[in-house]
Amino acid sequence: MADIVDIDAAVIGAGPAGLMAAEQLARGGMRVTVFDGMGAPARKFLLAGRGGLNLTHSEALPDFLARYGAAQVHLTPAIEVFGPQQLRAWADELGQPTFVGTSGRVFPVAMKASPLLRAWLRRLDAQGVQLRLKHRWTGWDGEGRLSFDTADGPRSIAARATVLALGGASWPRLGSDGSWSDLLARKGVTVAPLKPANCGFVAAWSALFADKYQGAPLKNVALAFGGRTVRGEAVITRDGIEGGAIYAISAVLRDAILAHGEAKLSIALRPDLTAADLAARLAKPKGKQSLSTYLRKAAGLSPAGIGLLQEAAHGSGVALATLPADQLAALINAVPVRLIATAPIAKAISTAGGIALGEIDADYMLRKLPGVFAAGEMLDWEAPTGGYLLTACFATGVMAGRGALRWLQCA
Repeated sequence: MADIVDIDAAVIGAGPAGLMAAEQLARGGMRVTVFDGMGAPARKFLLAGRGGLNLTHSEALPDFLARYGAAQVHLTPAIEVFGPQQLRAWADELGQPTFVGTSGRVFPVAMKASPLLRAWLRRLDAQGVQLRLKHRWTGWDGEGRLSFDTADGPRSIAARATVLALGGASWPRLGSDGSWSDLLARKGVTVAPLKPANCGFVAAWSALFADKYQGAPLKNVALAFGGRTVRGEAVITRDGIEGGAIYAISAVLRDAILAHGEAKLSIALRPDLTAADLAARLAKPKGKQSLSTYLRKAAGLSPAGIGLLQEAAHGSGVALATLPADQLAALINAVPVRLIATAPIAKAISTAGGIALGEIDADYMLRKLPGVFAAGEMLDWEAPTGGYLLTACFATGVMAGRGALRWLQCA
């Protein structure tokens, strides 16, 4: 296969960040080729849209920006340029109007990712953007050209500017395996270790509890750790716990486990009831009811919630049936769960870590690699689910694409 030796810009990674960078470059009149190691573009984007594509969130911008934690100061300029409103307008231009759900999350009317992606690829094709699939990036050759492994053997590509948008390390079967981190580290770029984000956790369940309750939901609970409390739902897994409420505090849980080897999560099974209300309900005579039936009727607990209570009592060497009403009420709204590890990074929704934000300039160019830009999950930031992840990927793609365009125009 002959080398491509006469392109203006190479974009490596055909996810939202990479395709958005390519669109900015093509709009500026540049010849752009997008390379991806998979056989189809935007595989993870399509997976994210299977249950309803959550593009962004409708909350006020100051609250929205606060979701990025320590990375807020770095990401704010990008999201102010291409934030929730701009993203919704962009989708509308592609014939994919959006709506705000009851939770404030924003979805395409079609709900799925595939119609949006098809419309986007058609527009990129009309703009002259070339797509080269099954091209796995392996770094640079001795002449500074981009190197790829392809089905036809190694290939070197010369480009005047490069945008890297290779994603993190979650769901590697969809193309993002984090292998790029070593390539950049060898070039002197500071790369923070990749860690799971929006992930589940491993708990020290007994075999009996795991066998009986794996897959069971915990609905309308409140999870508390490190001064943070989150309302929502979780799911018991054979190895631990996962779900939306867990993902919302996964960063602080993960960091505590990395620092101390464990994290003690507190789960309120009936957060809408005060301790006094619960104690009053539990003070009524149990009669001939089993403990499980009594807890279900008096406290409104689900089978999984009752099982969790029994697991906690067993772990502390206490018989649940012997607890007085006030102590039982206190336990119901503060069930301790010892978490000992994160679930594997390959199963996480996203990743933290990546290229240190101090390594890029205002145009998202790597300071140590002139003409090379980076965007998306390759950068060291994280955010909860709810549209924040995708919004920042789109926004940083816009910034990297426009930065690369300015670089080419000034060259």
